[in-house]
Amino acid sequence: MHEAALTFPNIDPVLIKIWGPIAIRWYSLSYVALLLIGWWAIVRMLHEKALWTNPPFKGKPPATADDIGDFVVWITFGVILGGRLGWVIFYGTILCSVSPQGAMCGGLPGEFLTNPIRIISAWDGGMSFHGGLIGVIIATLWFTHRRKLSTLQIGDLLCVVAPIGMFLVRMANFINGELWGRPTNEPWGMVFCNETVKRLHNGNCPAGDIARHPSQLYEAALEGILLFIIMQIGLRVFRWHERPGVLAGVMFLCYGLFRVFVEFFREPDAPFLGPITMGQMLSSLMWAAGAFLIWYALWRKPALPAKP
Repeated sequence: MHEAALTFPNIDPVLIKIWGPIAIRWYSLSYVALLLIGWWAIVRMLHEKALWTNPPFKGKPPATADDIGDFVVWITFGVILGGRLGWVIFYGTILCSVSPQGAMCGGLPGEFLTNPIRIISAWDGGMSFHGGLIGVIIATLWFTHRRKLSTLQIGDLLCVVAPIGMFLVRMANFINGELWGRPTNEPWGMVFCNETVKRLHNGNCPAGDIARHPSQLYEAALEGILLFIIMQIGLRVFRWHERPGVLAGVMFLCYGLFRVFVEFFREPDAPFLGPITMGQMLSSLMWAAGAFLIWYALWRKPALPAKP
């Protein structure tokens, strides 16, 4: 075994075991936490009068606390359904069709037809960030249309707090010992193998006994901490929210950039298009979406004041 400079912590992914397969896991708690913390953070922003003094708001926040409370329910469904269906489509179907020999595939995508339970069995496959993002976008469009709120203004609020969730989920990935990086000789390399990992995988360590990049921590630092700082500076110093859509565009661009960069250090789920991974392909599309949002926000006419 490679002598890694950093020791992979022996943290059980299951926080509380309830009965049989029913348990409270760190990964599940990360989603609960991101929804609750995001809810609290957005409501707190709405109460900061200094953020909403200038046009297009003129003293009126883009939503009420009650609006956001209802919105959290829509977002929850968007994250869960979008994240799972995104994994089924992007990874279980498209990626496994290109590389059926991938370790994550295990008979996919054919088993989605012969054994449909695989579609919802998140315990056998993961969640897709890009799928969850699409789910959130659809939920936001639907909710803001029904409430007659500004989609771009509400989207900006979401994007300001989104890095909190990205940090929590990536840390949960790290605790689970999944989505590890490529082999490395760097002194901060980790061997993703310990007694807990062996117990959960019938005595084996899926990542092997070689040192790898702790790519989950790279993503937590870039997509979580650094992106949160960028969004806070944009909101409070440059006041990008006064041009609705700029904050969302910057979040899309930065996430796409950070994810494409980290994918060079992260072990691919399976080969996709030569050196290009599925994560890089999906993230590069976010550049175009982010650039369009920024262009649209800067060149369109100023929006009308938001709903009281």
